[in-house]
Amino acid sequence: MSLIPSVFGGRRSSIFDPFSVDMWDPFKDFPFPSSLSTPSGDNSAFVSTRVDWRETPEAHVFKADLPGLKKDEVKVEIEDDRVLQISGERNVEKEDKNDTWHRVERSSGKFMRRFRLPENAKMDQVKASMENGVLTVTVPKAEVKKADVKAIQIS
Repeated sequence: MSLIPSVFGGRRSSIFDPFSVDMWDPFKDFPFPSSLSTPSGDNSAFVSTRVDWRETPEAHVFKADLPGLKKDEVKVEIEDDRVLQISGERNVEKEDKNDTWHRVERSSGKFMRRFRLPENAKMDQVKASMENGVLTVTVPKAEVKKADVKAIQIS
């Protein structure tokens, strides 16, 4: 039960619920489509696919949560200017006219994330794998050559 009265058409959702997709659409009654009132049910939350990037002494490791996607539905590309691009698409589930939908929260549509890799990335040795809906991209790092330091005797 919400302690905050709803101002927008009787919707009762907690402002503290990060998964709530109940949004007020000020244009829903106008004759033109708006970004929030899409009759197809296409919701573009999947566009903001979450990706973790961590750097180890040996490599840059990217992990992306892509639940429900197969590896052939995801593309991993490296552009010439050291840009890693992860993209793909989740198709909308076919709608049966006899079904009654009570809530649609799973997202669908295209997504793309791009990351500029640092100078020490070995672009020719990138590896990608997918297991249980988690894409892992490993970009090995080139060894940073330390400058030769020569001690000089003080006379």
